[in-house]
Amino acid sequence: MENCLSTLVFLLSIALVLFPKTGVSFLAAEGASDSDSKVYIVYLGEREHDDPELFTASHHQMLESLLQSKDDAHNSLIYSYQYGFSGFAALLTSSQAKKISEHPEVIHVIPNRILKLKTTRTWDHLGLSPNPTSFSSSSSAKGLLHETNMGSEAIIGVVDTGIWPESKVFNDHGLGPIPQRWRGKCESGEQFNAKIHCNNKLIGAKYYLSGLLAETGGKFNRTIIQDFKSNRDAIGHGTHTATIAGGSFVPNVSFYGLARGTVRGGAPRARIASYKVCWNVVGYDGICTVADMWKAFDDAIHDQVDVLSVSIGAGIPENSEVDSVDFIAAFHAVAKGITVVAAGGNDGPGAQNITNAAPWLLTVAATTLDRSFPTKITLGNNQTLFAESLFTGPEISTSLAFLDSDHNVDVKGKTILEFDSTHPSSIAGRGVVAVILAKKPDDLLARYNSIPYIFTDYEIGTHILQYIRTTRSPTVRISAATTLNGQPAMTKVAEFSSRGPNSVSPAILKPDIAAPGVSILAAVSPLDPDAFNGFGLYSGTSMSTPVVSGIIALLKSLHPNWSPAAMRSALVTTAWRTSPSGEPIFAQGSNKKLADPFDYGGGLVNPEKAAQPGLVYDMGIKDYINYMCSAGYIDSSISRVLGKKTKCTIPKPSILDINLPSITIPNLEKEVTLTRTVTNVGPIKSVYKAVIESPLGITLTVNPTTLVFNSAAKRVLTFSVKAKTSHKVNSGYFFGSLTWTDGVHDVIIPVSVKTTISM
Repeated sequence: MENCLSTLVFLLSIALVLFPKTGVSFLAAEGASDSDSKVYIVYLGEREHDDPELFTASHHQMLESLLQSKDDAHNSLIYSYQYGFSGFAALLTSSQAKKISEHPEVIHVIPNRILKLKTTRTWDHLGLSPNPTSFSSSSSAKGLLHETNMGSEAIIGVVDTGIWPESKVFNDHGLGPIPQRWRGKCESGEQFNAKIHCNNKLIGAKYYLSGLLAETGGKFNRTIIQDFKSNRDAIGHGTHTATIAGGSFVPNVSFYGLARGTVRGGAPRARIASYKVCWNVVGYDGICTVADMWKAFDDAIHDQVDVLSVSIGAGIPENSEVDSVDFIAAFHAVAKGITVVAAGGNDGPGAQNITNAAPWLLTVAATTLDRSFPTKITLGNNQTLFAESLFTGPEISTSLAFLDSDHNVDVKGKTILEFDSTHPSSIAGRGVVAVILAKKPDDLLARYNSIPYIFTDYEIGTHILQYIRTTRSPTVRISAATTLNGQPAMTKVAEFSSRGPNSVSPAILKPDIAAPGVSILAAVSPLDPDAFNGFGLYSGTSMSTPVVSGIIALLKSLHPNWSPAAMRSALVTTAWRTSPSGEPIFAQGSNKKLADPFDYGGGLVNPEKAAQPGLVYDMGIKDYINYMCSAGYIDSSISRVLGKKTKCTIPKPSILDINLPSITIPNLEKEVTLTRTVTNVGPIKSVYKAVIESPLGITLTVNPTTLVFNSAAKRVLTFSVKAKTSHKVNSGYFFGSLTWTDGVHDVIIPVSVKTTISM
C-alpha cells in the first residue's frame, strides 16, 4: 500500500447542545474481550464495473485469502462498499490489517474511528421567501422558490441521527409522485414501519449499526445504546437538520412563545432521504463510526440523491495524513454529481481550526440571525437594563445576590449574579429562583427547566455587581423575553464557528460560505427534554449546514446540469459581504472585528442571487487530479482512486491554480502568477470588466481586464492574476477581492495573501 495517499479530516460539526460528556469509554470496555481485533476499512478505489454482487464476491475472496477460511471471511466482513466506490469494512487484527495493506489492489487501510454529532426567521433573513422582502428585489412571484416549485424534484440526503417521522414537517400534502430516478428505499425497524412512516416527502429511511456494534462486542446493549434499532430519531439532531434543509410548511410554531412563525425548510417541497449513522450512546449524546458512514455514502450514491447534508464528524485536522473519509467517500459522491455540504466545526473563534480541507467539499460557517430575545432587568433603584434569554414565565421579583467562585452565599429564594458560570448543576437544589449570567458575547442561549437563565455581557454584569455591592438590600425584577426581528439585532459570525486559515491545505480557502446557525427553530424528537411541542432551538454549524443544503436543492432543480463546483461558485461569488440590511458583518471573538474570508468564506449566503450568478468557477476531475498531484499523491494511488490511469505532469501543477472561487496565497515572497477559468452561465453575449480591491501592501494585476463572451460556443475563458508584495517583512494575512462585472452581475471572489520573506 502506498502510504502517501492521505485522507483529510471529514466533518466536525458538533452542535453546542450536544457536547460529549466526559468519563465514559464504552468502546474500551465493550471491546476488551478481543483487544487486538477491531474494525478496519479496506479501500480499493473506483469501481471497475457495475455489478455489485461481483464486488461483494471479490471482497469475500480477498478476505478468504487473508484468513484462509471461507467461514472466517464471512464472519469478518461487516460492509461491502459496492455502489460509489470499491472497498469493505472487516473485523481484523492489527497484523491482519498490516498484511492486507500490502496487497497490490489495496490503496489504503483505515482503522475505524468514532465521529460525534455536531426555522421561522432564517429564510426571511436570507430573502428566500414566498413573498417579496425588503432585502431582495428579485424575491417575488418569480423568485427561486417559485421557479423551482420549491424543490419538488430534488432529493436531499441527510446523514445524521435519523428522523421522527410523525413530525408535521415531514407531511407530504400537495406533493406529487416520487421522482422516477429514485433508487433507494425505506427500511422498517423498531417503532418504524416503512409503509406507514414513509411517504412522498420522506422517501428514504435506512440505518447503519454494524460498524458501531463491531466495536462494542456485537450486541445491541440497551444500557449503552439507548436508541431505536431503526431510522427513528432518539436524539433530535437528525430531525432538526432535515427540517432546516427540506421540511414542509408548519404554521404558528414557537418555542414557549418565542420566535413564533411558520417553520419550513429551504426547499420545502424537496424529498428527504434519511441515513441514520449516529446513535444515542450513554455519555456521548450521539456517536457514529467511519465504517457506518462509508456505507451510508455508498448507498446515497446508489440512491441518486442530489445533495448530501452531513452535520457530523471528527476533530480538527493536524496534518494531511489523518485517516478519515472526506478524501474518499465525499470525493466519490462529488465525482458522481452529488454536492456534499459539510459543517466547518464549532471550535472558534481561534484561528486555523476549520475542518474539511478537501476542495470538493462545500464547507459552512455559522452566523447569527437578525433576531434577538431581549429580556428586561429592572434593579431596585429603578434602573432598567436589557439582557437576552429564553425565559417565558411570569415576572420574577426577588432579592439579588452575587455568587462568587466560593459559592459561600445564601441563595435560597434569590436571583443570583454569576460571571462565567460553571454549570446549572452547581446551584441545583439550593433554592435559586433565577440566574443572571455575565459572559463574553456569543449569542448562545439556553433554557434550563428548573432555573431561568438570563444572559448578559461583562459590562452590564459589572454594573449589576456594583449595584449589589453598594446597596444594603438589592432587589431585581425580570420580565419575560420577547422576540425582536430585524434591526438593531445585527448579523455576526458566531463565536463558536470554526475559522481559517486552512491548517492542512493553506491555499484552499475554508470555510466556503456562511449561513444562519444560532437559535434555529426546527422540529426535534419529542424525547428531547428541551423540546416544546416537538420543536427546539439549536445552535451550531450543524444547523448552518442544512441551510446551505436546502439552497443547493433549489439550485439543482433550477440548473440540473450544474456540477457541485458550479453550485459552490454560485454561492460564494454572490454572497453578502454585508448583512441583508446593508450593515457590516462582524466576527464574534475575543476582539470584535469585521468578518473576513477566514470567518465566513465568500460571505453570507444569498440564495436569490446565487440562482443567476453570471459566471461560475467550475471544477471537474482534472482540477481534482491537479490538487492531488500538487499535494504529493503518487500516480498509482491517484489512478486507483479515479479508476483510470493517471500521470501527474512534470513539473507538478501549482495548488494556486486550482479553479476555486477564491484566491489564497499563504506564502508570497516576491510575486506569483496564477490562473482561473470562468464559465458564462448568463446571457450568451456578455462583457465583463475586472474590478480589483488589492489587499494591503499587495498589488494585483489581472490579464486580460475584460472578458468578452459572444457565442454559445465560447462560454469558457481563462485569465491570469499576478500578485506582488511590497512588504519587506513577514506579514499576517491581508484581504481583498476580485470582481467581474457586466453591470448586472457582480461575480466576486475573496483574495487572501500573506507575505513570507525567506531568510
